Amino acid sequence: MHILPMPEQLANKIAAGEVVERPASVVKELVENSIDAKSTEIKIEIEEAGLRRIKVSDNGAGMEDDDAEIAFARHATSKIRNENDLFHVRTLGFRGEALASIAAVSQLIVKTSTGKHAGTILKLEGGKLIERDKGDARKGTEITVDTLFYNTPARLKYMKTIHTELGHISDVVNRMALSNPEIRFELFHNGKQMFKTSGRGDIIQIIAEIYGVSVAKKMIPVSYETLDFSIKGYIAKPEVTRASRNYISTMINHRFIRSIPLNKAITNGYHTLLPIGRYPLVVLHVEMDPILVDVNVHPAKLEVRFSKDKELYQAVEETIREAFRKQTLIPEVTKKEKKERPQSTQHTFSFEFNRDNDTSTTQEKEQEGVEKEIINNRDTYTSAQDQALETLGDYQSASKVHLPTDDSEDLGNSTDNVDKQGELNKPSAERVPPMYPIGQHHGTYIVAENENGLYMIDQHAAQERIKYEFFRDVIGEVSNELQDLLIPLTFDFSKQEALLIDQYQEHLKEVGLFFEHFGQQTYIVRSHPQWFPKGFEEEIIREMIEQIMEEEKIDIAKLREDAAILMSCKRSIKANHYLNKEDMFYLLEDLRKSTDPFTCPHGRPIIIHFSGYDLEKMFKRVM
Repeated sequence: MHILPMPEQLANKIAAGEVVERPASVVKELVENSIDAKSTEIKIEIEEAGLRRIKVSDNGAGMEDDDAEIAFARHATSKIRNENDLFHVRTLGFRGEALASIAAVSQLIVKTSTGKHAGTILKLEGGKLIERDKGDARKGTEITVDTLFYNTPARLKYMKTIHTELGHISDVVNRMALSNPEIRFELFHNGKQMFKTSGRGDIIQIIAEIYGVSVAKKMIPVSYETLDFSIKGYIAKPEVTRASRNYISTMINHRFIRSIPLNKAITNGYHTLLPIGRYPLVVLHVEMDPILVDVNVHPAKLEVRFSKDKELYQAVEETIREAFRKQTLIPEVTKKEKKERPQSTQHTFSFEFNRDNDTSTTQEKEQEGVEKEIINNRDTYTSAQDQALETLGDYQSASKVHLPTDDSEDLGNSTDNVDKQGELNKPSAERVPPMYPIGQHHGTYIVAENENGLYMIDQHAAQERIKYEFFRDVIGEVSNELQDLLIPLTFDFSKQEALLIDQYQEHLKEVGLFFEHFGQQTYIVRSHPQWFPKGFEEEIIREMIEQIMEEEKIDIAKLREDAAILMSCKRSIKANHYLNKEDMFYLLEDLRKSTDPFTCPHGRPIIIHFSGYDLEKMFKRVM
């Protein structure tokens, strides 16, 4: 067979396979062009989830008559002129592939004008120009894409349902709006408005439009700046979680990207504040010199490479952690009353987490006077406080709480160089108010109160947090000395694991782990680092091997962290364990001294708050 140049139309269709994956890809490319044209208003109109029609109109710079036709030629662009420009890309589009690829698989009409002269109207079918005409002089560009994939039925066959494709389009427009809050966006589907932003630069307003007002009220602003990076955005309180990472929106120089390491840095910033398998809702903008970013590594430009990536990830992680150190993260419970059934006098209540007190609704603020009057007329909180203090007197340390086991036994000799638990806990900045226990529910939840209302505390999660911070400090200070074993540990590994152990033998020795062959795929370990807690040696060693398999490295800091979490969980009081008031009081006081007293190391909430006003509403004392 002879090698021949590929016909241009065929090449464009092949290129369209990379660029135009689905209708949402067309919307993305056209909206990016509108943004690059300095538009301040962009309108997207969709019919049948984009399969019948996609229309994007803007008030941007527009195109001259000659440029309008050239724009649909492959690799034609106004955004880069030479190789050096490729390393200073400041626009969303730059390759010159999008318009040619879209035109190749659709029937397309473009109307454009710079506002100085009569505009241009071009009609293309399958990438071929079939008609040219003059248009009005309205500044901007309007592109209509009809019957997408009409000439590639195989691609059309793989499109999903209308709802699925519309969901992808909506997601694209949402990300564009979050990336460019100063642009006014409108999205219509079959003539009905689905989404609209003001274009005033207010990201919170856009978050409220996308995720709802209740979520927007629970967002915390973050900002950080160095010579290389400027980080700004909003992070949701840990009580707002989702089942996937899709709710993490990261923008680099106004370009929405997907970055697994950057997402990991964000979730690391929520350190122990998120339940396992749950992810945060985050909107993060990063501004940096374009020379530090390579945006030409993905067909859809969704992935990028960074210079100084480690510095960026560390800055993001620390920025999020620092923001949470200044917050009180106790979820508040509010009543949602269900509609009464006919001929029934019973009231059924369901509960949901609410945001902090300062975000009460207008109706609640109007009732503040009523609430204060009710509380002032009662001496319940004061008397409970006085009684607790009289009974307990001055407390000494957390060691007074009756623990099921002695923690020092689990750590071997590793506690020799550290102080007692009470001295290790560094006092927090009074982010948790004093709480006075009044009882227990099912031996599992401590019920406490103060002048702000009623609290329920998960006693296992509370002690887990206290012990985790204790073990974390203890393990973190231990040296890398080895502990010889009287009876060696024996491990049977798979063939793949055995090959990795042999390959990474030197790395394992560096962290104090020496594997000796004891058969084909069996190994023995005669010693291990002294910081390994008793009873958990085998689990930690196997986790090391898993780390090597997944990441091709050993992260000692993570292993120590996991060991602290494991020990804190195993050695904390469990459910159905009844405490006396003295034990409850000391446990709550120690919790208040914790660095992060709001979640256990696994991210579950420790404290739930019922405000006095919410209780009054439940019992119909206020309406």
